[in-house]
Amino acid sequence: MIRPATPADVPGIHAMVRELADYERALDDAKATEEQLHTALFGPHPAAFAHIAEDDTTGSVVGFALWFRNFSTWTGAHGIYLEDLYVRPQARGAGHGKALLAELARICVERGYGRLEWSVLDWNEPSIGFYKSLGAFPMDEWTVFRLTGEPLAVLGAN
Repeated sequence: MIRPATPADVPGIHAMVRELADYERALDDAKATEEQLHTALFGPHPAAFAHIAEDDTTGSVVGFALWFRNFSTWTGAHGIYLEDLYVRPQARGAGHGKALLAELARICVERGYGRLEWSVLDWNEPSIGFYKSLGAFPMDEWTVFRLTGEPLAVLGAN
């Protein structure tokens, strides 16, 4: 079952964010707190949204998708950027990841959004294969850039 996240889901989302960061070999970089996630998802001006995957038998939370709206100046339409998609290892292969992506695709279609995008680590072959099986394709000519830390502060001070 896929459903929108509620404030009660924040501790579980936070735990899964840390599990994902550990899987991606970047646990030390996962600094978000439960309070920050709660504000981002349920504060006065939500900046992000989340959906939860529950096991049909036990009702336990087994995965999540955290996303936000983006905008394409080329198409003149909003889209969804999927920040994180995670299904706990014991629940993989049962269709939860596909169901989460299908829900986001449904939202795109319902709202007239033009695209659903995300990033994946180059070495994550199982996920890449899964995404390709759904018809997703890599944007091979594009490279993601990031400005953070001291360089961000220096540029922001100008």
